[in-house]
Amino acid sequence: MNEPPRRDRKSGRKPLVALTGATGFIGQYLLRELPKRGYRLRVLLRRPTMLPGGPASAVIGDLARPYNMAEALAEVDAVIHTAGLAGAMSGVPEDDYRLLNTEATVGFAKAAQRARIKRFVFLSSIRAQSGPICDGALTEDREPRPTDAYGRSKLAAEQGLAATDLDWVALRLALVYGPGVEGNMARLIKLARSRYPLPLAGLKSEHSLLGLDNLVEAVDTVLAADAPLKRPLIVADPKPLTIGAIIGAMRQGLGRRPALFYVPGPMLRGALRAAGQATSSEALFGSLVADPSALSRLDWNPPVETTAGLATLLREEAST
Repeated sequence: MNEPPRRDRKSGRKPLVALTGATGFIGQYLLRELPKRGYRLRVLLRRPTMLPGGPASAVIGDLARPYNMAEALAEVDAVIHTAGLAGAMSGVPEDDYRLLNTEATVGFAKAAQRARIKRFVFLSSIRAQSGPICDGALTEDREPRPTDAYGRSKLAAEQGLAATDLDWVALRLALVYGPGVEGNMARLIKLARSRYPLPLAGLKSEHSLLGLDNLVEAVDTVLAADAPLKRPLIVADPKPLTIGAIIGAMRQGLGRRPALFYVPGPMLRGALRAAGQATSSEALFGSLVADPSALSRLDWNPPVETTAGLATLLREEAST
């Protein structure tokens, strides 16, 4: 059985990890932080690109039609696969999600298997398991029920990994926040920056988030895990927050009060419907709580508490 990709105590050799998606929101952060934890990185690129920090790189072309894969994966201990179509991209056909998130991932995994990679870390999504809201806390034991093309493509990729002989792990990420975030988190940040009081004090639904630093810790944890994994793992900050608490933490980072007031739920729904925002605001009124207990049992210790992380994010953005 292959050993996990940890530092060789005798030789002092640092594990060599191949990273895809290094120019993306999450990939850039992993590229910056993982070398601090003792990993050597080889970035797999679609085309020649200048990267910060001078990591080794290999051009493999489009992951849907890769070339040079055997050479790119030579002597690599583990793979972190972050590349793919994001769920926030609107108007993307389901076939594109299937091609780039499912078929390209499975093809890449088969190439990694031929190269005898010790561990394949796939950045999946909580949307592989659920729609934007869900009753009760999500655990890996609950039957996955994705509700959109993005979630279905991620779940299908996980199922493709399970059909290989690789030691794989699919990290089902909650909504990630950090510098440069887009999508729903960017919209919440825009709300927090506004000078207006917001009618969100009455919303009781809770939402799991995931700070980038806590995600890096999760990746480090699964790379170094002793036993084979071969499973999905939920990754989320331990404590979910209401929308009001999220906005309040962000405004604290800006040195301001939360400035939230109460409006009855039916009245708020009606106002959003009249403004044409009924569909996009669905998550305001329902919870999506993800339980990371299984990952915690692998000694994952997230370093950043959520409200502190949100406050720091807004404070640092305001100072730049």
